[in-house]
Amino acid sequence: MKIGLAPTNSDYGPATADMAVEAEQRGYDSLWVGEHSHIPASRETIHPDGGDLPELYWHMRDPFVSLATAAAATSKIKLAMGVCLVLEHEILDLAKSVATLDEVSGGRLLFGVGVGWNREELANVSNVPWALRYNAMRETVAALRLLWAEHEVGYSGEFVNFAPAWVYPKPAQQPGPPVLVGCRGRIGMRHVAEYADGWCPLDVGFRDIRVGMERFRTAVEAAGRDPDAIPISMYCYASPDAEKLELYRELGVERVVLAAPDGQDRLARYVDRNQHLVDAFAD
Repeated sequence: MKIGLAPTNSDYGPATADMAVEAEQRGYDSLWVGEHSHIPASRETIHPDGGDLPELYWHMRDPFVSLATAAAATSKIKLAMGVCLVLEHEILDLAKSVATLDEVSGGRLLFGVGVGWNREELANVSNVPWALRYNAMRETVAALRLLWAEHEVGYSGEFVNFAPAWVYPKPAQQPGPPVLVGCRGRIGMRHVAEYADGWCPLDVGFRDIRVGMERFRTAVEAAGRDPDAIPISMYCYASPDAEKLELYRELGVERVVLAAPDGQDRLARYVDRNQHLVDAFAD
């Protein structure tokens, strides 16, 4: 099993490059960072987990710049977006940023994508209706894959439209970095089954994780694909322990991503406390 580390990457925490170096030295296979370009001050949308929104959400560093610094400071650790809110980006600019990051890292990027949970955040930067956000993400991923793989690309869709263009550099990984879809619920699962290279769910999103894994396999098979060909990177928000990781491994999870708490001191204690799990379970 692979073990990833997902720090909050807030601007009041340790430098991303320093976290990546330490994670690589400790045996983690990947470093994961999230994305929120902003958080609307209105706070009309309640966080899916309820309660007050943690400060870290509006203090996240830019993921592309963060992972570029991590790439320059490391040599083998995977660099993962968990997740990029693709609908909040202009498509041609996004294609170039992703490809450049994969190129400068020597093909170490895992490109996690998602639609987000905050209606006002999407509305501030996009005309995509909230109810159609998954459809728009599917189209966006399809266009990105073409832009990464082909010399001249134009696209005409319901949500993505641009005239034939040349967009370089191309990613080091061809035909492009793996696209991992992060989602909850049956709709998201169907999208994973249809076109994702991997799935990165949250363990706290399951009432019964065994049932959730079986639903995933059923959805993938219904889409005509092999569930074993879509690796799972499970975000572990609940307190990790050996029994839990053993269960995930039994269920076919390829990677467990340890979601670390906010703050430099709490992060350091968390990493120290869970080093025995990395030593015991990491490939």
